[in-house]
Amino acid sequence: MCFVEQAIQPVQARGIDTIPILRTAGIAPHLLTLPQARVSASSYSTLWRLVARVLDDEFFGQDSHPMRVGSFAMLCHSVMGCHTLEHALRRTCRFFSLVLDDLAVTLEPGSGAGAHPLAMLRLGPCRPDAAVRVFGHETMLILLHGLMCWLVGRRVPIVQACFAYAEPLYSAEYKMMYSERMKFDMPTTQIEFESRYLSLPVIQTPETLEAFLSSAPENIVLKYKNERSLTARVRRQLRILLPADWPRFEEIADTLHLTASTLRRRLADEGQSYQLLLDELRRDLAIGALIHSTKTVSAIAGELGFADPGSFHRAFKKWTGTPPAGYRKTRAVRGTGVGVGVGVGVGVGVGVGVGAGAGAGAGAGAGAGAGAGAGAGAIKRTRR
Repeated sequence: MCFVEQAIQPVQARGIDTIPILRTAGIAPHLLTLPQARVSASSYSTLWRLVARVLDDEFFGQDSHPMRVGSFAMLCHSVMGCHTLEHALRRTCRFFSLVLDDLAVTLEPGSGAGAHPLAMLRLGPCRPDAAVRVFGHETMLILLHGLMCWLVGRRVPIVQACFAYAEPLYSAEYKMMYSERMKFDMPTTQIEFESRYLSLPVIQTPETLEAFLSSAPENIVLKYKNERSLTARVRRQLRILLPADWPRFEEIADTLHLTASTLRRRLADEGQSYQLLLDELRRDLAIGALIHSTKTVSAIAGELGFADPGSFHRAFKKWTGTPPAGYRKTRAVRGTGVGVGVGVGVGVGVGVGVGAGAGAGAGAGAGAGAGAGAGAGAIKRTRR
């Protein structure tokens, strides 16, 4: 809930009652007292739009110059004529230099030796005396990564994320938002990705932009969701089966009329792997079972294919920051039957510490990020 608190803080600073805003977004105000609570991507996105409307600032008041409502749409229109991701990102950096006074965004196209040099999107102060606004950095990285994934029509994996501030108490969220590899107290905030992605063509058009903007910022929070991707096809195959019936990797490849090597390569091209998809689905099923059933933790662990309850306990705590029993108990107090999502992961990262999913009713999503491979070594490996 730390991101919800930070989103409404500038509204509270103006003396405006935020309870109606939270309720309109489908967020129960009392959840702010539960640090481990999650809200759906849809609810957080609605909150983002409402706060932007109140402040006339799509950047939550994180810069001395407001990012007026409509700025993000203008940015998207401005990159439609770009041929490659590098071209689009350079134009994006230029756009923010015109809109913001305190925060500068720069692109470094490639550095480092080896087969896969890294490109960097870097955030820095426009003035030496400008203070680092943590929430501003977090929000800008979400905007940049979500936009670049959409422009090229696929997930662009972040190899490493660095931050120009101390590690926050909620840094476990960053693993789903950005990358498993993180560094804090660094000179600048930056995300690093393989520079080969810069040459990818921008595949979006003015027609697809209209649909994109109509669902923003939710699709930014969720990065990029392509229902026609191979990742989505594999996920649909798995969703209709019980974990005990999940096929081996070679079997799912055969079902899709692909060789195992082709399936592995194409999933990697989309920033995914079969094991990661299995782990994401296990996480979502675990949350659903804890919230909506009275099954014991041991029974849930067995149904999900964990070798023992201890392995499930460790994996679940890494996913949500809370042990399974504690998570269930937290959801039971204060009548938490509000619209917090148990997101069936979209496999593209969760955004901003909010459960990425469309769960309606009760529960708390754990995010749909790429960091969901927790406890991989503890899960039975008989089905790959």
